[in-house]
Amino acid sequence: MNHVTPTKPTPIALIAAAMGVIYLVWGSTFFAIRLAIDSVPPFIMAGTRFTLAGILLYAFVQLRNKAAKPTFAQWRSATLVGCLMLLGGNGMISWAELYVPTGLAALMVGMVPIWMAILDWLLYRGSRPTPLMITGLGVGLLGLYALVGAPKLGGDTVDPIAATVIVLACASWALGSLQSRRANLPKSPLLATAMQMFSAGLALILLGTFCGEWSGFDIGSVTLTSILSILYLTLFGSILAFSCYVWLLRVTTAARVSTYAYVNPLIAIMLGAIFLSEPITTRVILAGIAIIVAVVIINFSKARCTTRQTSTDSPPFIDARSQPVSVGPQIIQAASKSFTCMPDACHISQNDKVPPGSSISSDV
Repeated sequence: MNHVTPTKPTPIALIAAAMGVIYLVWGSTFFAIRLAIDSVPPFIMAGTRFTLAGILLYAFVQLRNKAAKPTFAQWRSATLVGCLMLLGGNGMISWAELYVPTGLAALMVGMVPIWMAILDWLLYRGSRPTPLMITGLGVGLLGLYALVGAPKLGGDTVDPIAATVIVLACASWALGSLQSRRANLPKSPLLATAMQMFSAGLALILLGTFCGEWSGFDIGSVTLTSILSILYLTLFGSILAFSCYVWLLRVTTAARVSTYAYVNPLIAIMLGAIFLSEPITTRVILAGIAIIVAVVIINFSKARCTTRQTSTDSPPFIDARSQPVSVGPQIIQAASKSFTCMPDACHISQNDKVPPGSSISSDV
């Protein structure tokens, strides 16, 4: 008679430590970007970090798992998705941080879930926005108006051009996230992510060259702070935190992992206030509350719609906590298709149903 060996539960201390990593590291990436672009042009900086991270992650995957070499079609898909998310998303936000405080940039990026819902409906025949979702959209727009306009709130408003760039960057990130659901990518999420980072990194360097960043860039004037910030973004933001993220998806619920999406903007605001003297005004507080509430409403509405569909379709049920070893890859693939938050993070929904062939791009 065969006996099933019960799975040993993961120590809560390890889960808490991994959650702390993605809270702190991904919450600090906006601050690290601002330090990095003090002496390195934004597109060159972003291109350098993603190219290095892509090479290191690709080498790790090949050495550890001996994954099959990607096809030309997979590289083409990875380049498209990577450029939408990391060039159009993260690269543009890096440029915008020259003119926008880090905390406010983090708040505006928090609106990516709203873009996900809109673009999924308009371009990919997703669920029609419900009244609750429309309410969340309205609350989010009020938060955005509080940052860019509303002079009676006090404090400086966000530079309108830089704010527009961040809004477009959020749309690009959301579009790349949606496109990755349908793209021809390797089954290994780590390999797909490495390909996206490497291809987008090269594209960012080319964009910096086209914009003339090299002509006014003196490598000898790069400060130690910028160098350390780029290394931090590469090793901690794009590799360490991402590894913790993938591990957490194997050992705990997606709902618990997704809570970092609400913590990261708060950490970004605190770091900006403490180290960059960025003021926390009434404008920032009200906008932050509005945007976070909007994201909660959007995600709750999306979860309700998916739950209703699930009850009708009756798909197989997967419990990530009871089967962490055999079910882990499926959870990672599903989660990777619904990340909807910051360019240095992902916000996942445990109810999203996703076809295979996925990718995960964190701030990574």
